[in-house]
Amino acid sequence: MESDDGRDERGGAAAGPVGRAGAPGPAGLSELSGLSGLSALSLPSRIAVGAGLAVVTVAAAVHLAMVFLHVAPSNTVSKQHAEAIGDYIYPEFEQNWKFFAPNPLQQNVAVQARAQLLGPGGKYTLTPWTDLSAQDGDSIRHSLLPSHTQQNAVRRAWDFYAGSHDAREQPNGLRGELSEQYIRRIALFRLGAEHDGRQVERVQVRTMTTTVAPPPWSGEKGGAEPAYRVLGWWPVTAADLKEAKNQ
Repeated sequence: MESDDGRDERGGAAAGPVGRAGAPGPAGLSELSGLSGLSALSLPSRIAVGAGLAVVTVAAAVHLAMVFLHVAPSNTVSKQHAEAIGDYIYPEFEQNWKFFAPNPLQQNVAVQARAQLLGPGGKYTLTPWTDLSAQDGDSIRHSLLPSHTQQNAVRRAWDFYAGSHDAREQPNGLRGELSEQYIRRIALFRLGAEHDGRQVERVQVRTMTTTVAPPPWSGEKGGAEPAYRVLGWWPVTAADLKEAKNQ
């Protein structure tokens, strides 16, 4: 039992939030000072926490503003700052709503390439078709942190080409010519500038489109034969070879 002077009947001090030599413990200090949360931190610590919160708030506001301007209907601000918005959004924060479209994509498009080599006596030989998309798939599969290059380089290069060429494979202005150069250099880099000591003279790209098999319960028909889109041969320039060797 405890007496009026704070000591129990055995002469000991009553239990309470005290440390050694009767000094208040941590809980006692908190009760004595009445401080909690940020108020209990030192001035430098409070400044550091405040600065961190300010940085996170500003970064979140900028990110939300950029994404909003990207997905919002075209307006004066988005037109004036289109280049800056595009540089921020692509490729990490690209907004793609195809999954939620009324008719989601039901096809797999594989990009393939082959090379033409100059052999002895001026005769040309061809390399087999190399599936560039399959290479990326093998690199991504079972990888916890696949790179954006593996996920997007070939796919975006083909989308860039397909969106800037007409049905006769004619480029629509400078963007079309740039897309040809882009996908040609990717193909050259993947295939290699040389094979058995023979330099690559030309490269050719094609796509193989296959229909995704429908689930058994859907009643839809599947199993259609793959469809190919074969492009013409592109001569490899000195700039292409230099770029490929520098990769």
